[in-house]
Amino acid sequence: MKKTQFIGIDLFSGAGGMSIGAKSAGITVKYAIEKDMYASQTYQANHPDTKVINSDIHNIKSIPNDLGKRISVLFGGAPCQGFSTSNRRTNNRGNSDNWLFKEFIRILKLWKPDWVVFENVIGIVEMESGAFFQEIVNDFENAGYTCSYDVLNASAFGVPQKRNRLFLIGSKHGKIINFSSCVKKTKVTVRDALIDLPDLENGANIDILPYSQKVDNKYALSLRRSLTQCTGHLVSKNADHVIKRYTHIKQGENWEAIPKRLMRNYADPSRCHTGIYHRLCENEVSVVIGNYRKNMLVHPWANRGLSVREAARLQSFPDTYIFKGSIGFQQQQVGNAVPPLLAQVVFEQIVKTG
Repeated sequence: MKKTQFIGIDLFSGAGGMSIGAKSAGITVKYAIEKDMYASQTYQANHPDTKVINSDIHNIKSIPNDLGKRISVLFGGAPCQGFSTSNRRTNNRGNSDNWLFKEFIRILKLWKPDWVVFENVIGIVEMESGAFFQEIVNDFENAGYTCSYDVLNASAFGVPQKRNRLFLIGSKHGKIINFSSCVKKTKVTVRDALIDLPDLENGANIDILPYSQKVDNKYALSLRRSLTQCTGHLVSKNADHVIKRYTHIKQGENWEAIPKRLMRNYADPSRCHTGIYHRLCENEVSVVIGNYRKNMLVHPWANRGLSVREAARLQSFPDTYIFKGSIGFQQQQVGNAVPPLLAQVVFEQIVKTG
């Protein structure tokens, strides 16, 4: 029996986390559209068989008609900073970025795929007491799609990170996705993810290094595969007074553990966000890997920030993945990405449903 072929287009693709998940589930990703130059370079370097269109989504006026008669999947997540519950200043209709989902709908109507997967932060559900999200659902339904949606926690599916993401799936043929059938996996800890990576110093800048040791935990082995060394061992260089703050923070603690005398440059330290200066717990899953440099996220057993590769491990990117641009752009790409293992779970449900 001939296997059904699936083909996809990745909108707002970023570095390509969702595309890794789609390909792992058996979907051929033909095109990716991404505005950011460095994220586009990262995507192309790791997905040579996918054509990357480095363009603002507003400039896309047509969809190539060379995709063949296969089950088609349009997927992606519009930039989500405006929907973040931690950023109240932009969590409203006045933020133009919050309307980029309309461009997603426009492309959907141009192509009319069999399936659509819209991913975003859970803040989009909470915005305006749910009215804004209902408007999005209505737009998908008015375009002819039956919708299923749920919030999935990445840590339940083999990602060493407590990261909740909304997935809205639409079917042009009236099919429903049963999220409760997604197979959950054993918890993977921060230690599982980082144990074999090299010991680094504050400001480490040697990109390619060998692994520090052999490991037998399945997670690390699944990401490093047959490699003996990998890229991404770049760490932001923090000032001495920041490193001194790190020394006071135990695993699981945050800025509140830092003596007040060391926080005098903050106008009011008591108003710091709970995620600031958080040291990861090695025997637990990580907190959200967002803008981990800005948040001063601390390595579990070293007094420094995370390397690009360590953050990528916590996001479930394979060690073969190469990130392009300066360290700041690489950090942003990793932090913004959808964990590939989480995306894979969603796409497997689509492939299984057919």
